[in-house]
Amino acid sequence: MSDKKIDGKGLALSLRAQMAEEVSALTPKLGRPPGLGVLLVGDDAASQVYVRNKELAATKAGMHSSIRRLPATATQEEVLEAVHALNNDETIDGFLVQLPLPKGLDEHVVTAAIAPEKDADGLHVLNLGALTAGTPAPRPCTPFGCIQLLKHAGVEMSGKHAVVIGRSTIVGKPMAQLLLAENCTVTMAHSRTRDLPDVLRRADIVVAAVGVPLLIKGDWL
Repeated sequence: MSDKKIDGKGLALSLRAQMAEEVSALTPKLGRPPGLGVLLVGDDAASQVYVRNKELAATKAGMHSSIRRLPATATQEEVLEAVHALNNDETIDGFLVQLPLPKGLDEHVVTAAIAPEKDADGLHVLNLGALTAGTPAPRPCTPFGCIQLLKHAGVEMSGKHAVVIGRSTIVGKPMAQLLLAENCTVTMAHSRTRDLPDVLRRADIVVAAVGVPLLIKGDWL
C-alpha cells in the first residue's frame, strides 16, 4: 500500500471559500452578518492561538466575530453569566467555550449551560444525543473535519473497519458515531486497550484522538 498525504490546508481553503459564499447569501436575509462567538477563560497559550485563528477565519468569511475573555481567576458563576449573555445576544448565532477551562471550573456544567441551538461545537448533551440518534444537530468540529478529510482523500468508508484511539467526549466518542453513520464497523481503543498494535493491524481506517505525537508506529498498520 502506498502512502498519500492528505492536503488538509487545501481542503480548508476550499471550505472557507464556500463558507464565504454562503455567508454573503445569508447576510441580506438576516439583515446582518451571521455571528460567531467564543468565550475564552484564562491564558492557555494553545487556546489563545485557536481562538485567534477562529476569529480570523470568521472575519475572512464575512461573519461577525465576538471574542469574550475572562481571567483564569473567573469563578464558575462568572463563566456561566458570560455563557447566558451569549445565549441572549441576538447578534450571535452560534458560539463555543474554548476548552480546556482552568482548574476549578466544571466543563460539563458550563457546556450544559449553552443553548443547544447556539452550540457551535456540538458538545451539549442534547446535540450529542442527536448525533447518536442520527438526527440533525451541530456536530463536534474536529470529528466532523476528520470525516471531511477522509472524503476529500477519496476513502471509501462503507463496510470498512475503523479504529478510533481515544474516548473523549470532544473527539473520540463523536468520531466513532460519525464513522458509524458512514457505515463503518468501529472499534474504540484507549489507554487500557490490550495489544494496541494488533488491534491497529486489523484496521482499514485509524483515527488517533489522544494528542500524543508519534504514538502510532509504521509497523502497526
